[in-house]
Amino acid sequence: MSQEKCEELPERVCPTCGSGHLIKNGSIHNGKPKHQCKNCGRQFVVKPTKTTVSTETKQLIDRLLLERISLRGIARVTQVSWSWLQDYVNQRLARIPRQIEVSVKSLGRLTIECDELWSFVDSQKNEVYIWLAIDRNSRKIVGCFVGNRTRKSARQLWASLPDISQQSAVAYTDFWQAYTTVIPVKRHRAVGKETGLTNRIERLNNTLRQRVSRLVRASLSFSKKLNNHIGAIWYFIHGYNAELDRI
Repeated sequence: MSQEKCEELPERVCPTCGSGHLIKNGSIHNGKPKHQCKNCGRQFVVKPTKTTVSTETKQLIDRLLLERISLRGIARVTQVSWSWLQDYVNQRLARIPRQIEVSVKSLGRLTIECDELWSFVDSQKNEVYIWLAIDRNSRKIVGCFVGNRTRKSARQLWASLPDISQQSAVAYTDFWQAYTTVIPVKRHRAVGKETGLTNRIERLNNTLRQRVSRLVRASLSFSKKLNNHIGAIWYFIHGYNAELDRI
């Protein structure tokens, strides 16, 4: 049969017009034959392996990113390709705001708890600390900075807090010296874990490790790039605060 002669294959029809008036028209990169409809001119591949990911699937992926499941696990659950998922997640995390939008309203004195959470990027030698501040009353995360464990990072954490917290909040921390150079002396309370006065921030650290697979101490789901690591943390923070708003 010549290429110009239409194929009589009733099981193969044009996805646009439904016509079975088709001819072969070369092949795609992986060798699968390409067809052309003689009625409308549409070119297509029968049973293509590459399909468009639906909005519903993307929304499911967005929710799964807030749970402790690896990207390969998400790819298996949603049945999308690994390469597409990696690109989608990288772009998603890159767009996440690196600032917390939270309104702190209180008639009395504000109380926050601060702590640092150890993590790593690519190798355990590349230590990255997650500095967090949580409002004791609302349990919302009100400050965050990802960096090293120095005074400079402590200053960045303090700068990330809402203005009202910087001006009037009483801050409970552990005895790490970096806090003493940043938090005003009259409003700083350095306490031990046995006092129970930093229980909420300690519980938040545990929640982070339970919900963000990149932060599990013995895991294959670690970040290879710092930007993705930071993006995943901020993605969780916005999701966590949004969950509290719905309670």
